[in-house]
Amino acid sequence: MRTPTPSSTPVHRILIVGGGAAGLELATSLGNALGRRGLADITLIDKARTHIWKPKLHEIAAGSMDVGRHELNYLAQAHWHHFHYRLGEMNGLDRANKLVHVAPFIDEDGVAVTTQQSFGYDTLVLAVGSRSNDFGTPGVDQYAMKLETLVDAERFHRRMLDACIRAHAQTTPLSPSQLHVAVIGAGATGVELVAQLHRTTREVVAFGLDRIDPERDIQLHLIEANERILPALPERLSNGAMGLLKGLGIQVHTSARVSGVGADSVQLASGELIPAELVVWAAGIKAPGFLKDIDGLESNRINQLLVHQTLQTTRDENIFAMGDCAACPWPEKNGFVPPRAQAAHQQASHLHQQIKRRMAGKPLQPYHYRDFGSLVSLGDYSAVGSLMGGLMAGSLFIDGLVARVMYTSLYKMHELALHGFTKVALETLTRAITRRTESHVKLH
Repeated sequence: MRTPTPSSTPVHRILIVGGGAAGLELATSLGNALGRRGLADITLIDKARTHIWKPKLHEIAAGSMDVGRHELNYLAQAHWHHFHYRLGEMNGLDRANKLVHVAPFIDEDGVAVTTQQSFGYDTLVLAVGSRSNDFGTPGVDQYAMKLETLVDAERFHRRMLDACIRAHAQTTPLSPSQLHVAVIGAGATGVELVAQLHRTTREVVAFGLDRIDPERDIQLHLIEANERILPALPERLSNGAMGLLKGLGIQVHTSARVSGVGADSVQLASGELIPAELVVWAAGIKAPGFLKDIDGLESNRINQLLVHQTLQTTRDENIFAMGDCAACPWPEKNGFVPPRAQAAHQQASHLHQQIKRRMAGKPLQPYHYRDFGSLVSLGDYSAVGSLMGGLMAGSLFIDGLVARVMYTSLYKMHELALHGFTKVALETLTRAITRRTESHVKLH
């Protein structure tokens, strides 16, 4: 993989836990800059074998994306970019001895792949992302699906296809909940998912399931506890998305707090029951539970680690946290940096420079979040967004083709960080040439 430079000084050990957007981008850039020359030993730990950009999960769930084109093997990425990849999930921390403990890995057949392991570090970066927060709502764990991983997204897609095939094959009338999908949470993930599902369910039916009338039989519900969808984004963006969803016939329920989820329905606090065969929980986030006060580190009520603007944890200067699992100050807004893909990308770039400064004995510089706006994809129908944060005075609201192009550019930035310009340019050209000959819907 690489030939370390002979030295009597131990090589600095950089351990990154979490191979999401931020963790993998940081491991790749540090491997290219330091690992390749033997200046540091970089290790990435993740419980999955492959990486998918998390904002793409709703497309996989809906069946509008070919996973094979976007899935990245950690072991291969590590080989080509001069870092180590180790399979497993962190389950403990020993700050005194600078050790991260990793649980045994058991595969899908119940076979042990690795035993309990421990990895040493000089600099530790925690980038373990976030999980859905169901706020203890009854029935969510038992009856609702979440889109946290590739496995989750593929499971939902299989269940959606099975539901369509089952409805087409049966000779009895459909039950009230059949072919009804309820998505709880109208943030970006929920809004993007229902828009994608509106198109892909109709394409599935068009492939020969002619006993299903999509306009009559397929019903999509989007449920939001706040007064409007996309509550964290500007109201004008929310109104634009609402108009498009309603135009598609999607049932949008606002000011609707969910009190429970059943086997074939969602119950609202008002007493209303929304029949649904498939339920997706996409409301709220929290960091993984194992981070809660782990070995004395400071965390908040949703398990995020509190960090200084240097991204160092408040109680240990050797441990950094970034992305959704970090509560990073945003002084300009008197709050915290929002859990967005653009923040994770920025923090990975910032930490790349700060780790090099740390190794050189230089003082660390603070991270300042730059808000470039918000973009929400509504599938092939449209996109809406707002651009801001230094690009112009105030903000600019965009929709349609311009917004779709800019939404795509966010993913291209992630690909560029992982692969470089030449590979991304060639792959983009290849996809453009072959797209016309391929179906957008995966049917397996």
